[in-house]
Amino acid sequence: MIEVFPFAGMPVAVLGLGKSGLATAKALAASEAEVRAWDDNEDRRAAARAAGIEPVDLMRADFGDLTSLILSPGIPHTHPAPHPVVAKARKAGLEIVCDVDLLFRCQRESAYVGVTGTNGKSTTTALIGHVFAAAGRPAAVGGNIGTAVLDLEPLAAGGTYVIEMSSYQLELAPTAVWDVAVLLNVSPDHLDRHGGMDGYVAAKRTIFQRQTRPRVAIVGVDDPIAAAIRDDLVRADDQIVIAVSGSRKLDRGVYVADGTLYDARDGKPVAIRDMAGCKTLPGAHNHQNAAAAAAVALQTGIAPAILAQALASYPGLPHRQETVAEIGGVRFVNDSKATNADAAARALGCYARVRWIAGGKAKEGGIDGLRAFFPRIAHAYLIGEAANDFARSLGDVPHTLVGDLESAVRLAARDAQAGDVVLLSPACASFDQFRSFEHRGETFRELVGRLAA
Repeated sequence: MIEVFPFAGMPVAVLGLGKSGLATAKALAASEAEVRAWDDNEDRRAAARAAGIEPVDLMRADFGDLTSLILSPGIPHTHPAPHPVVAKARKAGLEIVCDVDLLFRCQRESAYVGVTGTNGKSTTTALIGHVFAAAGRPAAVGGNIGTAVLDLEPLAAGGTYVIEMSSYQLELAPTAVWDVAVLLNVSPDHLDRHGGMDGYVAAKRTIFQRQTRPRVAIVGVDDPIAAAIRDDLVRADDQIVIAVSGSRKLDRGVYVADGTLYDARDGKPVAIRDMAGCKTLPGAHNHQNAAAAAAVALQTGIAPAILAQALASYPGLPHRQETVAEIGGVRFVNDSKATNADAAARALGCYARVRWIAGGKAKEGGIDGLRAFFPRIAHAYLIGEAANDFARSLGDVPHTLVGDLESAVRLAARDAQAGDVVLLSPACASFDQFRSFEHRGETFRELVGRLAA
């Protein structure tokens, strides 16, 4: 746990008592702050009580002696409308920040690597942590990837925090200045929370705020929005800028071309490794993730040989193109983390013949952008709220509206032929039928496990 010493003896408000919010409240209490914490959900308030944090209704609380509201990033603070407590805090002149901002204030001697992007940020964050561990570098991995940052261990000078940052978190961490900042890609997502695409892009760009040399910006150039941001950073010439690509040769940067990872930061390509040996990093999107992680490692002095070995030994993440089983020549892949069409495209592009399980709570844009991958779909099994809309988009592609995941798995397994991949890559949020994408992926694992048994 991180000691939040700047708040010792001070009253501080915490809104949201999920994973990061409860960790924040506990860290503040352990640091002898006067914690006024609240969550609109009674179950979370009960969990806080059990952890020794007595909830205080912030709508009834006096904000006169407060300076700060520590906000869980999932709670709206601008769009579509600020939470009433946020509006009250803003009127009272409080700073509104998230737990990542507190980490920067309290662990001042450590180095920081921040990773964001619409897709791939969890894999890249975990991969960077894996490479640092292989190199014997002290590092702690957390943030949006799973472990709340104030639950991480304190690191001495020479240690590095590797933090996955969502667009929500980036908007609430004004103190953060990253030693190495990674932007993988940008495509439409969470537009309701940012007031549209311009707001979403602006939130992603904040990962580079106040960076100056020798700090480093690592930017994917495989999509036009991120590539344009890279160009802007190069023109501004404030920090070191390294381009990365998962699919093409670059004049300068780190990239994968023809299946090989190259370091060409000085314009002279040096082969690092053949990516065919990295079984948990298939496809161009994962090659971009690997190129980004490699750029971080190389720029921070990790030897190419250690990097090459670490890429091959990376175990992968749950719910990210995770092979669950192979039964009768049919591979079952859990890609529940694919909560938008762009993420699903990355999985569909990896397999020649797919039994696709898709659907859930739809996001803006649907799956019309996936038409290039429709020839790979032997059959689609559609679940959740989006099933009818997805059926219309699929048109002549064979599909069945099955309603629930259990039926989808059963029918896909029945229909599949040797060589097929049964792919759960929903292109949707999970909240119509599941608690989270993790819950959805775990359910898929259980269902496939029954088939294997």
